[in-house]
Amino acid sequence: MQLVLHAAEGLGQPGPVEVVERKGVGHPDTICDQLAERFSAALSRFYLERFGRILHHNVDKALLFGGRSEPRLGGGRVTAPMEIYLSGRATSRHGGIDVPVVEIARAEVEGWLRDHLRFVDPVRDVRLHCLVRGGASELVGLYDGAVPLANDTSFGVGYAPLSALEQTALHVERALNSAETKARHPALGEDVKVMAVRTDGRVELTVAVAMVDRFLRSPDDYRAACEAAAQVATAASGADVRVNAADDIDAGRMYLTVTGTSAEAGDDGQVGRGNRVNGLITPGRPMSLEAAAGKNPASHVGKLYNLLARELAARLVREVEPIRACSVLLVSRIGQPVSDPHVCEVRIDADVPASALAAEVEAIVRDGLASVDRLTKGVVDGRIAVC
Repeated sequence: MQLVLHAAEGLGQPGPVEVVERKGVGHPDTICDQLAERFSAALSRFYLERFGRILHHNVDKALLFGGRSEPRLGGGRVTAPMEIYLSGRATSRHGGIDVPVVEIARAEVEGWLRDHLRFVDPVRDVRLHCLVRGGASELVGLYDGAVPLANDTSFGVGYAPLSALEQTALHVERALNSAETKARHPALGEDVKVMAVRTDGRVELTVAVAMVDRFLRSPDDYRAACEAAAQVATAASGADVRVNAADDIDAGRMYLTVTGTSAEAGDDGQVGRGNRVNGLITPGRPMSLEAAAGKNPASHVGKLYNLLARELAARLVREVEPIRACSVLLVSRIGQPVSDPHVCEVRIDADVPASALAAEVEAIVRDGLASVDRLTKGVVDGRIAVC
């Protein structure tokens, strides 16, 4: 590994304009990410239980083709189901044992939808297409050894700490989608999107919340639901909040849904278009466009290096006192051990010269790389989220 360490003054100080986006659990892009990731984790568990190791798979291509619906105050109906396409490559037979890939996909999709989207019936409202085949022989061969080898030439990037605005975007979406909020305000659907903008010292939030029509009998009920959402967001942020900015309630234009997600009719979704592994979309920060969800958790650096870079940056800020802010870039070379990246670049904003911290930084980086299998285990058992 080539380790490059250098100073980057002001690294943790966003400029006069900062933009942060967070897509909630019911957003069509997040749905795709979550389903691809849950599918990969279930495949990994099956491989581990039957074969003792995670076999070749990458199921990181998913598309949600929105359905059709007729929402209306008092309750509407879904007229055509949303269609979910899970695509990729996976080992379907090994050592004479068949892997029930399609059955695993269906069980995970239906289970996740039931657990996270209150008003989506996974049988009636969703049609699943599992389009998975075996992998190319040269990539399958990377899984044959005891040491995981990088199955792509790619990179991962992470930074720490989160800015105040980034934390705000996370807090607001989580507050709106919390069990407490849903119990108090059941009309607030799971499809929530938060766009947080800071201009100099002023923070403004534009929040979209899909409203569930069966709980709203009149335009005044809809106004009250939007006001409730604004109050929750304001309490979580202390910022100026505007909810469902495209509404013209007097003209009958309202963000109404039957199921609480725009996927029923208004929007489509795709893996990789949503939150990065830190749960945010941050155009002013170091950010990979890699779709981490659904990638093999044992050897795909598009997942592992983004998770590891974020973890290393957080550790360096937490454990090396002079470091105020940090970013980490890891670059792989296909076929080389995952634990031995081609290049690791660490940028720090610190109270002392970067050279004075070289030994501490390298020790933490090497420790993280040596134990990268912890991330694999955490992803497979659901303790580490990737979207």
